[in-house]
Amino acid sequence: MEERVDFLKALLDESGPSGFEVRPARLWRREASDFADRVWADVHGNSFAVLGEDRRPRVMLAGHMDEIGLQLTHIDEDGFLYVEGIGGWDSQVLVGQRVRVLGRDGDVPGVMGKKPIHLMKPEDRKKVTEIRDLWIDVGAESRDQVGEMGIRVGDPAVLASGFQRLAGDRIASRAIDNRVGAFVVLEALRLLKDDPAPHAGVVAVATSQEEIGYSGGGARSSAFSLEPDVAVAVDVTFATDVPDASKKEVGEHKIGGGPVLTRGSATHPLVMERLIDTAEAEEIPVTLHASPLATRTDADAIFLVRTGVPTGLVSIPNRYMHSPSELVSLSDLERAAQLLAAFVRALEPDVSFIQE
Repeated sequence: MEERVDFLKALLDESGPSGFEVRPARLWRREASDFADRVWADVHGNSFAVLGEDRRPRVMLAGHMDEIGLQLTHIDEDGFLYVEGIGGWDSQVLVGQRVRVLGRDGDVPGVMGKKPIHLMKPEDRKKVTEIRDLWIDVGAESRDQVGEMGIRVGDPAVLASGFQRLAGDRIASRAIDNRVGAFVVLEALRLLKDDPAPHAGVVAVATSQEEIGYSGGGARSSAFSLEPDVAVAVDVTFATDVPDASKKEVGEHKIGGGPVLTRGSATHPLVMERLIDTAEAEEIPVTLHASPLATRTDADAIFLVRTGVPTGLVSIPNRYMHSPSELVSLSDLERAAQLLAAFVRALEPDVSFIQE
């Protein structure tokens, strides 16, 4: 996995909030073109890379490319930029952050502004800061100057916090949710290029708009076009090896403890049993997660497409989700890719996921 870190860093450092994924998607496709049989994109912003396009069963491996971000809603006369969230923010983490506004002429640096604590009333100091109480300051003196900088209402912005190596094999960055999923499915495809599946064809998909995918996002449209016989979504989940983690609610999942396999209404029992059996056969450590209602991942969109797609979910334990410094282990990414590749190799040409 160490030899793949440079690509992972480049992928995480690119800016691509939901609906604006073009930069990391372009980088992903360029990397995939080195070994995939065919690489393409669609109008929804999804990116595809395939091995054995005409083979069956056809397996869809999906990791979403987008990240949470901000979008400019108003530029006032003094040149301050007001924003709304793209995806689910804890607005407290935005205070004082540096940002990049993705203007038409390039990225523009800025900072998140807020009234200083010295000027706040005592009762206001205890209140949660909402996004509407914040603004972006790019140093401009007027609305006209902001326009001259190539910034318009509707432009996206992301926090300016990039890839950072930590102790051991741990990394921190914004956009780990879920650009690491897009990374993992592409790494699984790379493994299958070197050690092919005997029967199955496989399509790695970097999906779009998961963070705002109230109608299924790019996962739904890409699954509709591919008509897969089986699919596995890759996302992140909550690592609970931190203080005050609610293990009773989401289970016990440790950084470096291996991928997490979700059992629930959106994941097919036979797919999940195959993933569990594959993990045991490959001696890949995994933990189990229960999700009785919805997984809140691409799996929820994929499994309902057309007449139904048998779908599994593999997740990476992640600390500090939806923050500027999410944290994962490289070994968990590697094991997830190995698990997906082994799952695909084990599929028989006549595999059925109908429960008799």
